[in-house]
Amino acid sequence: MRPTRQAWAVGALASALAVLAAVFARPLLLGATVLLGAWLLVRQVLFVRGVADALDSLTVRQVPAANAVRADAEIPVTLEATLDAPARLQLSVDGGVPTGATAAGPLSATLEPGDATTRGTTTVTWPVAGRHRFDRPTVTATDGLFAATIPVESRPTVTVEPRGPHSAHVGRGGDRVSIAQGEHDAGQRGPGLEPAELREYVPGDSADEIDWKATARLDTLHVREYETQTHRPTMLLVDHGAALAAGPPGESKLDYLRETALAIAANARELDDPLGLITVGDEGITSRIDPTTGPAAYLSIRRRLLELEPTGLDDDGAVPETVERAQPIPGPVPSPTRPRAALSALDGAGDPFARALEPFYAARTEYDIRFDAEPLLGAVRTALTGQDSRQWTVICTDDSDRDTLYETIRFARARGSRVLVLLAPTVLFATDELGDPDRASDRYLEFEELRRDLDRMDAVTAFEVAPEDRLSAVLEATRSRSRGELR
Repeated sequence: MRPTRQAWAVGALASALAVLAAVFARPLLLGATVLLGAWLLVRQVLFVRGVADALDSLTVRQVPAANAVRADAEIPVTLEATLDAPARLQLSVDGGVPTGATAAGPLSATLEPGDATTRGTTTVTWPVAGRHRFDRPTVTATDGLFAATIPVESRPTVTVEPRGPHSAHVGRGGDRVSIAQGEHDAGQRGPGLEPAELREYVPGDSADEIDWKATARLDTLHVREYETQTHRPTMLLVDHGAALAAGPPGESKLDYLRETALAIAANARELDDPLGLITVGDEGITSRIDPTTGPAAYLSIRRRLLELEPTGLDDDGAVPETVERAQPIPGPVPSPTRPRAALSALDGAGDPFARALEPFYAARTEYDIRFDAEPLLGAVRTALTGQDSRQWTVICTDDSDRDTLYETIRFARARGSRVLVLLAPTVLFATDELGDPDRASDRYLEFEELRRDLDRMDAVTAFEVAPEDRLSAVLEATRSRSRGELR
């Protein structure tokens, strides 16, 4: 509890009367001082009781319009205050918007003396992904002479999902497929769980291998052999050059390929398969993690995938009109990325937060290995050098450089590796082409021809990775045109 300016004025008046009573020896003035002091004391006691009664009957609720939103979304948040019975005090309620959110205006409401309910609404933007819990709202009660601020309980949570693909399609020609892998057969007989074949006992077989049920049924000793299960190394090669930045914010080629790569990484972790990662920018390899197992290794790969940003962008973070995918750059100067461009703009405005983060992003975009030409092919050569022939190579890229793509896959096959190619069709990420259904249909058919050619190669599987809604629209336009031509 604290006195207001009015209470201080009354106290000053009482003090002045006390001084005048002493100076002029007027007991009547001293009596007025005592009366004012007593009146202030009574008002203080009444105020304390009034605050206690009001809090006992007060209900405060912070009500967001949704409990789950996407990053940068705006939703209204309402602050409601209700009394069981009107109070004689003025009650001002201030909401507790989380630190990671931005309110368009104050989230507050006021209950005037005699009011029983009130509410206030403002729009809140959620730029930071995560789980955000509201701060406790505060109630400020006043009767004009005294005021008190008390926190009350109402702390809802809002889950903010990062902007990104939420309807990713992986498949062939519009048909969805699963990229999850099961246990891998080694092609050898030995200890395992899957029965392989039943054969007669020969000298040298262990007694533990005898199948006694089959022996009793066939009346001679028989041995049951099992298929040996093995771990298969998986190497992810993820292209994050400038061409992969095409598409709306949060739904670019790279975003969709990243989601698919994360799914493959999660499956490898579930099967305890050794998993490695090579990320490829416009000038070469930006990071490399050799195939290994263990929670720390999988977490490191997941973190690196989530951090990926397109390389080779303009200084303002835009995709160049003409993307040169293999230009040698002398020296160790990294290419700018979207975060670095944004941080540079903030740094120019003197933002200390931007200055603190700039070294981190600068260090993150250094190239481990540079190639003068065809960085994706160079990355595959690096990935397959000295690796296990059973390695499963997963290439995540787009269709913007078809000649290099063919050459890269041929090289991987020549080294005996099974290859999965995940391709992002450029036509489905070019918004200007989607406005022309006939052109979009022709471009998609060209892409599908490329994908089928790759899929026909020995030990190569090629899938498209694209937004499901855009792919459905292009496929429907293609079917409609085909029906029209048949007529």
